[in-house]
Amino acid sequence: MAKNKFVLNHGGVGELLKSAAMQSIVEEHASEIRKSAGDGYAQDTYVGKSRVNASVYADSYKARKDNLKNNTLLKAVQ
Repeated sequence: MAKNKFVLNHGGVGELLKSAAMQSIVEEHASEIRKSAGDGYAQDTYVGKSRVNASVYADSYKARKDNLKNNTLLKAVQ
């Protein structure tokens, strides 16, 4: 069997994780989670130090109460 060595290009991976293409993928996943959670939830996407980040959060009082009682966001991720 041949022994192949794989060398990771850390700079290239960093660029990929911060790219606009990755941002659109992350936004798409966050949007699906927000839609499945229901009304009162919002999403935010930003480029951090090492990668693109997205968050979905309860934006209204009713949604915060619902999330605390039913773990709505946790269930929407699964």
